Amino acid sequence: MQDILDIQEQGGVMRLTLNRPERLNALNPALATALRECFQGLYRRKDIRVVILQAAGPNFCAGLDLKEQAPGKDLGAAEMMDVQHSIRDIMIAMRRCPQPIISVVQGAASGGGFALALASDIRLATPDARMNASFLRVGLTGCDMGVSYFLPRMVGSSVAAQYLLTGRFMDAQRAYSLGLVSTVAALDALNLEAQALAEDMLRTNPLGLRMTKEALGHSLDMGSLEAVMAMEDRQQILCTQSADFAEGMLAFLEKRPPNYTGR
Repeated sequence: MQDILDIQEQGGVMRLTLNRPERLNALNPALATALRECFQGLYRRKDIRVVILQAAGPNFCAGLDLKEQAPGKDLGAAEMMDVQHSIRDIMIAMRRCPQPIISVVQGAASGGGFALALASDIRLATPDARMNASFLRVGLTGCDMGVSYFLPRMVGSSVAAQYLLTGRFMDAQRAYSLGLVSTVAALDALNLEAQALAEDMLRTNPLGLRMTKEALGHSLDMGSLEAVMAMEDRQQILCTQSADFAEGMLAFLEKRPPNYTGR
């Protein structure tokens, strides 16, 4: 039996591959559990520094697998809330884990698949990528799994409303023009770009990389420039106390690559 979430680790990079191509990589209970537990397990892993999230087959993720887990089917409110939490906690874990997450999106990224892409730090897309908040089209609200948090912050409230109130698909070129994805290219090229981005990140100070993701996330919710700068100030001071800061400065002056140790 195939692993529904294929996990490969090499040189500080974890590659996660959604592996239910015959079901468009839709989220059934087993895949949702595997994703949630994987991202939660990364909280204190310093050996893994970058995550690449990808999918097998022609589609990224078609959202919730309605054949295996239909919302409300034979479930009361309390039981349905447990199901809801089991999925939404994936996106919370993605934002809490200190490793930057690069997602490679091809084909359909609907509902929960859209949420997985939005919860990533960097999104790369193939020309045939199509993303939408499909919840509204199956009798639910258009706001689910953090989509109504992420999307307006990334593309503005009016554009977000256009997609959340209609369930319309956003194609790759539209997503690129809005800054929602940073690159549109063929899948092979995107895989190379994801690896190149990961390698650039691996060349940075490990503590600095983790804190940069943390600061980017918190700055979305802070109410003033002063609050963001206060956080930045404290992070910079913490970094100056590390051996890696001294090594980074010395390497810069000596015009050589730094040898970071994570200390």
